[in-house]
Amino acid sequence: MEGFAPSPTLAGIGSLPEAAGPVLHITGKHPLQGHIPIGGAKNSALALMAGSLLAPAACRIQNVPRLLDIERMGQILTTLGVKVSHVGHTLDLDASSLKTCQAPYELVSQLRASFFITGPLLARLGVARVPLPGGCAIGSRPVDLHVRGLQALGATVQIEHGVVHAYARRLVGTRIYLDYPSVGATETLMMAATLADGETVIENAAQEPEVADLAHFCQAMGARIRGVGTNTLVVVGVPRLHGTEYTVIPDRIEASTYLIAGAITRSNLTVGPVIPDHLRAVIAKLQAMGLRVEEEGPNRLRIAPAQLESGWLCQATDIQTLPYPGFPTDVQAPIMALAALSEGSCTIEETVFENRMHHIPELNRMGADIRLKNRVALIRGVPSFSAAPVVATDLRAGAALVLAGLAAEGSSTIHGLHYIDRGYEAIDEKLRNVGAKVHRGESTARIPVTA
Repeated sequence: MEGFAPSPTLAGIGSLPEAAGPVLHITGKHPLQGHIPIGGAKNSALALMAGSLLAPAACRIQNVPRLLDIERMGQILTTLGVKVSHVGHTLDLDASSLKTCQAPYELVSQLRASFFITGPLLARLGVARVPLPGGCAIGSRPVDLHVRGLQALGATVQIEHGVVHAYARRLVGTRIYLDYPSVGATETLMMAATLADGETVIENAAQEPEVADLAHFCQAMGARIRGVGTNTLVVVGVPRLHGTEYTVIPDRIEASTYLIAGAITRSNLTVGPVIPDHLRAVIAKLQAMGLRVEEEGPNRLRIAPAQLESGWLCQATDIQTLPYPGFPTDVQAPIMALAALSEGSCTIEETVFENRMHHIPELNRMGADIRLKNRVALIRGVPSFSAAPVVATDLRAGAALVLAGLAAEGSSTIHGLHYIDRGYEAIDEKLRNVGAKVHRGESTARIPVTA
């Protein structure tokens, strides 16, 4: 497919959770065997797409996954005047004819990452008009850190009628301290600073691999950035950036999800390509649960079943989500499905987003024993799940339910597949290729989300 014309697959996305629409049918208790290929990091690719606005030239980005969120971002860039072509996993972007500073509400409201375009638009054109973004309903995720940082760089920023209006005759380098190491704010401000006058220092910057990937992409376009991968970024502005060709890093969240798929089905699986250093926190917790995770070469991981004398799937262990290099919030829901089948009791505390536990009632529908107290899930392990119709309410919640379906006795139906398609390319095909009994379908039934 070439270009980003509006797709009927986007219709209805963002509505209240319900069961009508595409579904996954999963028959559980089938062992998996083989290798699952890992695609490019969605969260990195989206930031790189925004970063392409900085250069009045063509950029080619390789290893870009075919996902609904990527399609949405492509549509947003197209409305700004960017030439966009996505063939296979190669994305060509040409922002030399950037023609407008205003992004359309109907697209931005569906994608949180769309707000990343604010920094590049302001740096290139001196003005940006971007509606407040949407995406999965997992918390408030305010943009105040973005706004204060842009103001520190010399921009005038106002929010009126749900639209952020930013103006700057010229951005000027400064020192910015982030109250929280926000990935989005770090990326927005780093991009804006690449074309600012003078030096910008971003302290308490996010250290996620996706931030480093964006920094390396900007460097490939001619940006001057030091401290990549640390909590202090130093950006020296340059007058102009140029086009480049770049390859997106592997998706550590997709890799983590499929490692857990191996664990929850008592299977031997390999996943790759991966960058093992990006998964250290996840690997450490899987090993603490008694699972064997080994590196097979420089970019492949193997997971093997736990060998507990009790016969349980794994051992309970406490988890707390934290900014990188801590345990990633995006893996909280998937690993909760595994923890619910562990021997003993444990807690999973969500410290990043305040509203990211909607999967708990749905896991309980399948037989889990999980109670929620504030942001802490209190989990008492059960020996097995039973199949049920369940509803995904966001991307990672959907992944957790797929994992639960793989482990459950009987046939489950996962509703809300469009959420899962936002972050997992061909999830049904990849799982079928290693032995899972899973296929797509359509449903007109309405299953209420458990309160």
